[in-house]
Amino acid sequence: MLDPAPEPPSFPLASPSDSQVSVRRPTLPVERLGALIEVFLCSGFPTQLLVFGALTQAGLSARGGDGSLSPAFIAAWALTDMVLVLGLVYVFLRAHGEEVREFVVGERRPAREIALGLLLIPAAFAGVVLVLAIVLVLRPSLNNVPVNPFERMMQTPQDAAVFALVVMLAGGVREEVQRGFIVRRFDQYLGGGLVGVAIYSVVFGLGHIEQGYAAAIATGGLGVLWGCVYYARRSIIAPMISHAGFNLGQLVKYVSLG
Repeated sequence: MLDPAPEPPSFPLASPSDSQVSVRRPTLPVERLGALIEVFLCSGFPTQLLVFGALTQAGLSARGGDGSLSPAFIAAWALTDMVLVLGLVYVFLRAHGEEVREFVVGERRPAREIALGLLLIPAAFAGVVLVLAIVLVLRPSLNNVPVNPFERMMQTPQDAAVFALVVMLAGGVREEVQRGFIVRRFDQYLGGGLVGVAIYSVVFGLGHIEQGYAAAIATGGLGVLWGCVYYARRSIIAPMISHAGFNLGQLVKYVSLG
């Protein structure tokens, strides 16, 4: 008589706590609203209006006697706005229990991010040249501002030194902190990080419309580059270095041509 077939061995079922798959909980409407408010406050528009009003109330004029923009006013405006935006980002990160170092550096080695940022400087210049060449071949009328208005403000070496500080801090630092924070909030609450990259790149380009339509398109392209780098690496160091270096290179070009 044959023995009955042995029963197959049984294994304990893994409990949900043992699972390695993390399930992202649905985003609550109040969280989306809070994220939208944070994005708006850190976008630069409300803080720039606030600082502009405060400076004009203090008696400072945005334009000199000849009607050109005042370098001192622009520097005070940009650097004060930078302090406000950085402060808001810090407050919002801490309010959510997020570490500032994790936002700035992520899990990357800072030295590698600095090296990547330096390598991205010539890539940014090459990208701008390519975009401008394509735009101006297809639509020459988009080159509607022959002279950058900021070039007119650099009349002395002192003006150039002030603007070097402004473009590296208010440009490279503030704008990349803004971009990283906005992309982060979109990734967490507002439909995805790449959506944030796309939307903020359009806003970033429109923010440079006074330099001409072609320049605004090229600047929007730079926003896509730096936004994608942050989204891929979760560190603002490389975009910050690249942005500051690109701005400084533009300034050196203006001064040398002038």
